[in-house]
Amino acid sequence: MTSSIRLALHYVLLFGVTGVSLPFAGLWLKSLGLDGAEIGTLLAVPMLARFVTGPLIAVWADGFASRRTPIAILGAVAMAGYGLAALVEGYLLWTLCWFVAATATAAVIPLIDVLNLRLARREGFSFSVPRGCGSAAFVVANLVMGALLVRLPVDAVIVWIVIASGAMALYAAFGLPHEVVSAAGRATGRNRFLGLGRLLADPVFMLAILAIGAVQASHGFYYGFSAILWTNQGLSTGLVGALWAASVVIEIGFMWWLDPWRRRLGIGPWSMLMLGVAAGVVRWTALAFSPSLAWLWPLQALHALTFAATYLAGVEIVERLAPEDAQTAAQTLSSTLSAGVLIGIATVLSGPLYDAHGAGGYLAMAGMVVIGGVAALAVRTRLSPGSGRAGAGQG
Repeated sequence: MTSSIRLALHYVLLFGVTGVSLPFAGLWLKSLGLDGAEIGTLLAVPMLARFVTGPLIAVWADGFASRRTPIAILGAVAMAGYGLAALVEGYLLWTLCWFVAATATAAVIPLIDVLNLRLARREGFSFSVPRGCGSAAFVVANLVMGALLVRLPVDAVIVWIVIASGAMALYAAFGLPHEVVSAAGRATGRNRFLGLGRLLADPVFMLAILAIGAVQASHGFYYGFSAILWTNQGLSTGLVGALWAASVVIEIGFMWWLDPWRRRLGIGPWSMLMLGVAAGVVRWTALAFSPSLAWLWPLQALHALTFAATYLAGVEIVERLAPEDAQTAAQTLSSTLSAGVLIGIATVLSGPLYDAHGAGGYLAMAGMVVIGGVAALAVRTRLSPGSGRAGAGQG
């Protein structure tokens, strides 16, 4: 198999996990007797902790000879954590197990993205194509789990997540391409930490990942409470799964066809990021008013911009701004801020917002998007052609 196909298969397994955990974990946790604030806090703890765990895992991962080794280890840790969450009793134990599992799962994403970027640049395939296969798996997982929950108890959610995590770990160990972390050999721990420090001291880089992270993190309320809100409106779990799936079908189309097309036209990543900002303001503001099913479909289509366009723009922006020897740390810092600190804050706020205002909590997410747009304005000059820092990214 080509590297592109082998990477695509790993993305399929990875997003087979998140395609169930993101939309349906809230329903499983609710079945344990937790209220909105408890669910929001439990889901947010690993996100907030990524401010520490993300950089530490990045430095740890770069200490291996092969990039696939830490990915396999993290998959195994995720399987163990989710499995224990299904066996223990009590809020503290559930929170601890979820923390371990969710931290490991989230850490896999920037590691596989760096591997994908490296191989795509060297072998000439598009980064977005294997990544789009992951989005397709997200759709299938949504639809299948939504259909299963019509007939099976909600415990099917955690069973699926455990099995898919185990499959991801096994495949990473034996199916991913072997790619060395550095042709110059393993860097010392001190040098890896110094590279991380240089990124943290770069104000433009930090503003860039703040902009990316704010737009991505604005999905926190949607991830945690959209399924609950829609079922409260009278929609079936199957229809909830279909709504999530529809958004990701559009996302896949964007990654497989529209993103290569915009690269050929020379549309840069900053423009893509601003499209995500505009779409986020529209999407979250509209959802705050609990629109009817007829309006939910076009609003879900905006996921192609609020998530896909922002995600691809973010990966490219980070690659441009970071030195070649700090790509793993750079992508992890970006993921840590967007899928960790900021979305953790959004998720912590989402529980009380849901309890107090219901769907009105989406308005806070629209405000977060505006903050991201303001931060994006400050990095435009650095990303312009001829700025001297552009890397291998296109656009």
